[in-house]
Amino acid sequence: MDGEVVAQLRAAGCVFAEDEARLIRETATTPADVEAMVVRRVAGEPLEHVLGWAEFAGLRVAVAPGVFVPRHRSELLVDLARQRVRPGSVVVDLCCGTGALGLAVVAATEGVELHAADVDPVAVACARRNVEPAGRLHEGDLYDALPGELRGRVDVLLASPPYVPTEAIALMPPEARDHEPRTALDGGGDGLALVRRIAAGAPRWLSGDGVVLIEMSAAQAAAAVDAVKDAGLAAHALHDDEGEATVVVAEAAETESRHLRSG
Repeated sequence: MDGEVVAQLRAAGCVFAEDEARLIRETATTPADVEAMVVRRVAGEPLEHVLGWAEFAGLRVAVAPGVFVPRHRSELLVDLARQRVRPGSVVVDLCCGTGALGLAVVAATEGVELHAADVDPVAVACARRNVEPAGRLHEGDLYDALPGELRGRVDVLLASPPYVPTEAIALMPPEARDHEPRTALDGGGDGLALVRRIAAGAPRWLSGDGVVLIEMSAAQAAAAVDAVKDAGLAAHALHDDEGEATVVVAEAAETESRHLRSG
């Protein structure tokens, strides 16, 4: 049975066919489940959609069809957020998808207030399975989704927004472009439409020491830093070449200066 599954997956172009076959076998409860899951995977569904879960930052998070699959490169975003979180901190995960990023941030520290938001009701339903009871889920467009009581209280605002330029979506692997929602991929003409909106709204929501962490591609980093500075925040980009990850770090100019002096 295992050999047959591996052969089917390999024929479908799955590079890690042996690992995928093992995960399918471990997740399925019956031989019929195995067969159905293999059919879905061979048809091109992302493995995480087929399994119903993904490994991310040391956690197993629920993933549903039609929801953006958390990428391991986003673990840089999580690591940077964890460095700024303390007991009592307020953390907001915008464009949360499955909610994996915010959950991973607060899992390392007790007593953190977590809020996660997404415009897609399918994503919000999936995120609720992961985040509650660790945090609260909100449905809506960026800051419109958040309760007003959070204004001026957010210590860490993180986002992995859609940042693929519209014309580049057609060049993405079929797993992404055919099975993940366009709202989670399409970042507009240059890919930074959501980045600009997040940066523009952030000053009204951040606490005095609050920080904004936004993921994008390395090629977009310079333009993203300029966009964040246009919103009145100090900003710089951090890169992890090994993980192919890039995050723009933004905060009030006086806050950045204080952190540089203390560092």
